Amino acid sequence: MSTVPMTIVGAAQLRKELDHLKFERRPKIAEAIGEARELGDLKENAEYHAAREEQGLCEARVRDIEGKLSHAQIIDVTTMANNGRVIFGSTVTIVNVDTDEEVTYRIVGEDEANIRENLLSVSSPIARGLIGKSLDDEISIVTPGGTNDFEIIKVEYI
Repeated sequence: MSTVPMTIVGAAQLRKELDHLKFERRPKIAEAIGEARELGDLKENAEYHAAREEQGLCEARVRDIEGKLSHAQIIDVTTMANNGRVIFGSTVTIVNVDTDEEVTYRIVGEDEANIRENLLSVSSPIARGLIGKSLDDEISIVTPGGTNDFEIIKVEYI
């Protein structure tokens, strides 16, 4: 598995989720399985099968998070000198050249992405179009909605 880029906040969120799964959800699932076993015949026991399925999903997520954390490349942009270049973890303000609509995005890892909070996945079309560009650059980005022209008006490493 290749490295997984992640911000400090993203890594902390995954560790918190992992702790929740291991120390809160796992014991509750084990308890539910135990209670369901006491109900008798396991072949026709819906509660048992539901608890086992939930256990499988929980364990799969635990393995997924552990894999990502073990291959994480945690990037802290606050320790880097801001040279005006858009990089992973930077916060970028762009303006649509046609509509003058201004928006600010932070480029983050896959697990942190949340468009409602303007957290863009590093693999999204807009982020891929921004990475490597500099302050005051004008760029055209092809998105599912069409091609848009933007100007980078602010790059922050916060």
